[in-house]
Amino acid sequence: MVLGKVRLAAVSTAAIAILSLAACGQSSAPAPKPEAQVGVVTLKAQDTTENTSLPGRVSAVESSEVRPQVDGVITRRLFEEGTMVQAGQVLYQIEDAPYRAALASAQGQLANAQATIRSTQLQADRYKSLLAIKGVSQQDYDNAVAAAQAARAQVQTAKAAVMSAQVNLGFTRIRAPISGRIGRSLVTVGGLAQTGQTQALALISKIGEVYVDVSQPASRMLDLQAAARSGGLSRASGAAARVQLVLPNGAIYPIEGSLEFSEATVDDSSGSVTIRARFPNPDGTLLPGMYVQAQLVDGVRHNAILAPQKGVTHDEKGDAVAMVLGADGKVQQRKIELGSAIGQNWVVTSGLKAGDRLIVDGLLGVKPGDSAVAQNVDAPGSGDMAAPADAASGAPAAAKD
Repeated sequence: MVLGKVRLAAVSTAAIAILSLAACGQSSAPAPKPEAQVGVVTLKAQDTTENTSLPGRVSAVESSEVRPQVDGVITRRLFEEGTMVQAGQVLYQIEDAPYRAALASAQGQLANAQATIRSTQLQADRYKSLLAIKGVSQQDYDNAVAAAQAARAQVQTAKAAVMSAQVNLGFTRIRAPISGRIGRSLVTVGGLAQTGQTQALALISKIGEVYVDVSQPASRMLDLQAAARSGGLSRASGAAARVQLVLPNGAIYPIEGSLEFSEATVDDSSGSVTIRARFPNPDGTLLPGMYVQAQLVDGVRHNAILAPQKGVTHDEKGDAVAMVLGADGKVQQRKIELGSAIGQNWVVTSGLKAGDRLIVDGLLGVKPGDSAVAQNVDAPGSGDMAAPADAASGAPAAAKD
């Protein structure tokens, strides 16, 4: 009797242990992972104006260095630095006493030559009448005629010397070669000016209009040409000629420019082609030497796929990739190729198509193959969430009571 009770107690203890283990096994089973919520943008094909942003440098339409053409000490400066000057305006005065003396000497030599020509011509005339009556030899007459001709030549030489002295005297007043804004004076009163010196006296720039020279990679130019030939890019002459500038402080220059020309050769050191644009500069905002960003309108790209930049990442190889949410609610990774940037979007040339749901929010919480619930983003780049969308259809989920 006692043995039976002991066996019954052992069986009960074993049963309780088995039930306890079963209960522990059920409680340790992992709970199903909840579906992640991601923000998506449904991509659409659209026509968009494509621009290229290139660094450029401003240069004056006309620029001239003020240089001396005669030697001498500068006695006066006759302009204010940084002001507008007119072509022909006197800028510097060089000591002119030596040049006035040279002019007076040349004028005296001219007067002497003119006096000599009269004397020799009269002698030639007398010898001519005497030759008719054999009063002088033919040789004497020929010598008199040659002397008269030499005297006339001497007069021409003396006149040229006078003109040269007058020109040099005029060069003692250094004038502005062009109209424009003059910079700082690089020489002071009392400084020595010499012809052929390496340093200019001042610089004048005509900046009512300016050039902006930019360098475009030859590869980019070839891509645009290929897109234009295939019909993917329309390059209307009017649109392609427009250029905008972004100033060094980030402000947009209010006046559009126009393309002047593109170089016919490629720079062998950089592989780029220089493009020149002309801009009106009525207020003098654009200064020669200023670095700017030029926005060139390449044309209208047809049926372009624009992907928000925050939905594009790069893998360990540096290739551009994007996450999309498939019709089955699974996350997929796509390798894509990027074109130019337009605002906050990339032009995607391959890897994405119209209708794809690009994940732009919640990328860190998902990986390829995960299930996710989509929330529509109102607009590309806005980051605002709309109502949750059905994982398969992409339609907003019905509101629950």
